[in-house]
Amino acid sequence: MARTLRVLTQLMGWASVAIGLFHVALGNAAIPGAGSAGATVDSWGRFMGASFVGYGLAWLWAARQRPVPAQAVRWLAGVFLLGGVSRLLSLAVHGRPHWFQIVLAVIELTLPPVFFWLAGAEERALSRAPEAVAAGR
Repeated sequence: MARTLRVLTQLMGWASVAIGLFHVALGNAAIPGAGSAGATVDSWGRFMGASFVGYGLAWLWAARQRPVPAQAVRWLAGVFLLGGVSRLLSLAVHGRPHWFQIVLAVIELTLPPVFFWLAGAEERALSRAPEAVAAGR
């Protein structure tokens, strides 16, 4: 489970960095179904893309720690879950968005519980077998 945590944490980091850079580069064009939302929304979207790059870098920082810090993983997963809850709020207020936004909401609502469950895996493994870590296993 520790390896799964590390791989998922790295994947989350790289995906977030890539998605954020995509939004910085393309602005409104990066949002399926958004069309032309104007300069204000484009500016906001690019800024949020840069913020998402920072979020991804935080995941990558966590993935590079030994052990992967459970508290950091839980906080980062909580932020991701908040994004999914925010999409549900938008759905309730404004109705059904582009289908791709629904797919993203499903990911944002299902992946955080996996991270919450795995968060302490490496810390637990290290506390049980510190000699295994020293040997590089």
